[in-house]
Amino acid sequence: MLLAALLGSSLAAATELEPVTVTATRSAEPVLATPGNVALIDEASLETVAPRHASEIFWRSPGTWVTLNSGQESLVAIRSPVLTGAGACGAFLVMEDGLPSRPAGFCNVNQLFELNFEQARAIEVVRGPGSALYGSNALHGTINVLMPTPATGRDAAAVDAGPDGYLRGRFGSGAWDGQRGVQLNGMLMRDDGWRDDTGHEQLKLNASWLARDGATERAAAISGSILRQETAGYITGFEAYRDPELARSNPNPEAFRDADSLRAWWAWRHAAGGRSLEIRPYVRASQMEFLQHFLPGQPLEENGQVSGGVQLTAAADAATGRLHYGLDFELAEGTLQQFQDGPTTGLPPPVAATRPAGLHYDYRVRAWSIAPWVHWERELAPDWSLGLGLRAERLAYDYDNRMLAGNTRDDGTECPGGCLYTRPADRQDSFTNLAPKLSLGWRLQPGQLAWVALRRGFRAPQATELYRLQRGQAVADLRSETIDSLELGWRGYGSGLAWELTAYAMEKDNYIFRDGDGFNVADGRTRHVGAEVSLRWEPGYGLSLQTDQSFARHSWRFDRDVGRGEIIVSGNETDGSPRRFGSTRLLWQSPWHWAAELEWLNMGAYWLNAANTARYDGHDLLHLRLSRPLAREFSVSLRVHNLTDAAYAERADFAFGQYRYFPGRERSLFVELAWRRDRAP
Repeated sequence: MLLAALLGSSLAAATELEPVTVTATRSAEPVLATPGNVALIDEASLETVAPRHASEIFWRSPGTWVTLNSGQESLVAIRSPVLTGAGACGAFLVMEDGLPSRPAGFCNVNQLFELNFEQARAIEVVRGPGSALYGSNALHGTINVLMPTPATGRDAAAVDAGPDGYLRGRFGSGAWDGQRGVQLNGMLMRDDGWRDDTGHEQLKLNASWLARDGATERAAAISGSILRQETAGYITGFEAYRDPELARSNPNPEAFRDADSLRAWWAWRHAAGGRSLEIRPYVRASQMEFLQHFLPGQPLEENGQVSGGVQLTAAADAATGRLHYGLDFELAEGTLQQFQDGPTTGLPPPVAATRPAGLHYDYRVRAWSIAPWVHWERELAPDWSLGLGLRAERLAYDYDNRMLAGNTRDDGTECPGGCLYTRPADRQDSFTNLAPKLSLGWRLQPGQLAWVALRRGFRAPQATELYRLQRGQAVADLRSETIDSLELGWRGYGSGLAWELTAYAMEKDNYIFRDGDGFNVADGRTRHVGAEVSLRWEPGYGLSLQTDQSFARHSWRFDRDVGRGEIIVSGNETDGSPRRFGSTRLLWQSPWHWAAELEWLNMGAYWLNAANTARYDGHDLLHLRLSRPLAREFSVSLRVHNLTDAAYAERADFAFGQYRYFPGRERSLFVELAWRRDRAP
């Protein structure tokens, strides 16, 4: 969390060194010199929460909500509704150590499970459009998972266990002599799942190397993940999550998801005389296979991506200011196949006939992108600073359909009325976008910064939106989504209090969605207005009170009948967007070395459909966490999830005329035994 970073171990110590963030200018910058929001979830918070899923930790960033769907699946909302369907994927840029985890144009809504956030040294979250330094997909927000390096890592081992066969082991080890070193972190988890037939196993590994020689630094890292998961579907019926037996059920025991990922990079850095340069080439690969249990006929999807590129980042003093500039270049190849093993059942025969057995899609997309960028900042007066930035990005696709074009069966025969799945003929598409940024910062007094920032973010259409079509749509004539943001903010610390207050207004154009004809189109508009509060107060006696709250209204700015009973009316609130949500935490460090944290999560009500006729009333949860050090650098921790055993939904939805829920887990106890040793400097 930003405030924990601002305060360090003692809030009253105003002479503490300011923390740093890397997402603002791709280099270490003091938070109090960064005119723009940033939430830093620090290592202490990660150790306290020991998240089993990304949904448990991102409450500590205001305006950020990560839902828990099934197993390790998730959906993300950052200054946005929970986005689903066409237009949902790629609205958020997810990075590991400043490197996007996926190539542009080949996003996955579940890509957080590919990153080892459980063992990160920090997680940065920038809400709203990314700066000029980051391009496509930095639309609603950016998540940057920062892994331990040989210079910052430590030796550690932990085992935690819980109900329903949950068991996880984590370790970290390395060496550092001040000039060279290595660091290795790993996690292995098994969970039989609290719902029926929802077990999963997961492995994550990260290794890094670092060498310093005067003003020159060389570094390398490799990371990977393996997930084998049984998947659960929605339970249906109004407030079905309140029925304990129904909540534990799984209507789709046959569903599964297998996913693997691998990333590697090498970097050369040099800094001297006010100038710096980093050259970082990288490669990535990922593959996934899952049963689309949510579709009639339950087709199997297999997809994969291989990509590589280079990031060039430089900085120098220029024109009485500081100039940051660089170039990102990337090549990628993605493939997708969809195959249905048997006939579609459970639908009227004429409708079922449009979803035939056999191969539905089989295509390959080759892509390249290039993006020069520049960011300049200078002091206007002793207490004022100006920041200007611009990014230009071009993304080009070369699509190769490896089966029959059109919407026939895979043998070329026609479905009565036409088959549902449509395959465009081979084609090429390209998108060019500009992302400007302007910020003005005012240091009111030592330890305080106010700012105003204007930013534009963009998101090029993803490959699946362009080439995975339906209902005879031969060409998806899509434009890049853009979002324009105005943000006001004020952060600071002093006299036992630290704060960050922000207000924003955003307009999104060319929103991509599926219309009433089943076509992918890009003529939607949405508006997003809100305020965020992050506070920490330390009154003494080992007590600390922290809160991260979001207040927002996300609304449609166009009218459309999108079919299946969904009608969008301008001015209505977007579905899946609570007006308020947040986390409040009371921490106590006792004189007897006990530590306790009581966390209150408040989720406000939200609409479940575009017409605003179905609603989830929200919920409140309490989590309790206790820890105590033992001898020889050991500690023991207890974590009680859902202390009051409240009935709630992790995510609520309304579709096909019925309420649907991913139910929340009942009260559960988890125990951890850990050993940690700080490395000698």
